[in-house]
Order: sequence, then C-alpha cells, then structure tokens
Amino acid sequence: MKIGVIGAGVMGSGIAQVSALAGYDTVLFDISSEALETAQNRIKKNISKGVELGKVTEDAASSAHNRLKYTSKLSEVKVDLVIEAIVEKIEVKLKVFNDLAEVNGASTTYASNTSSIPLTKIAAGFKFPERVVGIHFFNPAHIMKLVEVIRAEQSSDEVVEIAMEYVKSVGKKSILAKDAPGFIVNRVARHFYVESLKILEEDVADHEQIDTLIESLGFKMGPFRLMDLIGVETNLSVTESMYELFNFDQKFRPNRIQQKKAQAGYYGRKSGKGFYTYDS
Repeated sequence: MKIGVIGAGVMGSGIAQVSALAGYDTVLFDISSEALETAQNRIKKNISKGVELGKVTEDAASSAHNRLKYTSKLSEVKVDLVIEAIVEKIEVKLKVFNDLAEVNGASTTYASNTSSIPLTKIAAGFKFPERVVGIHFFNPAHIMKLVEVIRAEQSSDEVVEIAMEYVKSVGKKSILAKDAPGFIVNRVARHFYVESLKILEEDVADHEQIDTLIESLGFKMGPFRLMDLIGVETNLSVTESMYELFNFDQKFRPNRIQQKKAQAGYYGRKSGKGFYTYDS
C-alpha cells in the first residue's frame, strides 16, 4: 500500500514520517516548496533523534528516507490511501479531495485528519462518499500513540477496516469513533484550553504559571505550550468549529486572547511567537 499525505506542516510531516518508518512508500504533498523543505529537515531531525535514542536503527532510518518523496505536484500523489492534514476549512479539503479523485479514482481511500469538521459533511461533498473516513492523529504525530478512526455515515466497512489496519501497522493505538462534534478527544480536551484561557483572561495566573502547574501534575505540556506547538490559529479554528457545532454553547466559546494572537499572526512555534517566543 502506498500512502499520500497532503499538507507538509507539523502534523502532515509527522504522519509521513511514521508511515515511511512503518515501511510504506510515502508521498508528502504541499503547494509550498518552502514548507516541503522545512518538513524534510524536520523529519530528518526527528528520525536522527530516534537513532540517537536507540528507537530507530540506522538501516531503518535510511530506508525511511528512501521511501519518502516530497512533491508540489498533486498529479504525483497516486496512492492507495490519502491522508489530508491541511487547514480546517471544508471547502479547501473538498477541493483537494475532488482534485485527488481525478488522479486516483474510486479505489483509493480518502482520509481526513480533521479535528472537528463532520466527516459526514465532507463525504457529502465528495465524488466517492463511501471512500471517506477519518484518521485523526494527535500532535506530535510521531510520538503520540492514540489515533481516532472516525466513521462517516457514508463510510463503507472496507475503508473503516483499511483505516484501522493502517493505524495498527504504524504502531499506534486506534479507537473507532462515531461522527459526533469533536469526536472523543477534542470534545473532552477543548476545556483543557478554554478553561485555561479563562483563567488567564481573569488574571488568576499568567500562562507560564498555568503551564507549570499542569506539567507538575504529569502532563508533558501545559495548554499554552501545546497551543503553540499545534498552532494558535489551528487550535482557535477547532474551538470556533466546536462552538458552532454545539449550537453556541458558552462552555465552548472562543477566547478573545487567543483570537488576538491569531489576528496578529502569533501562531506559536511556526511563526516564532505565540504565547511564548521562540528562536528562529
């Protein structure tokens, strides 16, 4: 089976990395050659670290790099399984899927890594609705073990099985979820961010204090460091989507502090500044 990953951001490059390390020929696509170059450097760094830690052999590392192809030509993404990890806008996702359908046809499985957009809605706008399924990795994809597989109303049993087997083959733990707002993890985790932002907004504590407290409880990252890693604007987009899907329930209300960060272009690690400042 050949894998195509659409979007060379942090999430997309992580998915491409685990796919290649699992033995799959993998094509990573992005319209930006700069994004592809950054992704290639990121993957090389991550795999090298795995070698240093003894988690990846030199041979496995070399093989993985040889299996990876980077391209800005969608026509070169002729694969058995596509996983899109692009912006959380349904019209963009549908445009890419429908363009890919012209390249791949009805035999390919089309998976979305969406955090919050209903899979049923994506499938409804796609040429082959029964071939759509959700494969939702968590950031950073090469480290986090859990992956949600989401069945749209239209998903065939075959594509769900393909998704489950793929997740297992890359060494991840899969959980099958129904197509409900936020699925499972994001529905629960949304308040991890929303309540932390409320605490910051009410000046109970600053973001560093909140992160330090949460991390002292055993979390690898506090909410603000994690938002910076995911992307402040991406995290905000998911919150806005969840807010709408839950009929504007106030417990999902987006926070002004996060909105201002996104408006200013302070996206976190990718931009060099978010809630924290990062070296370029």
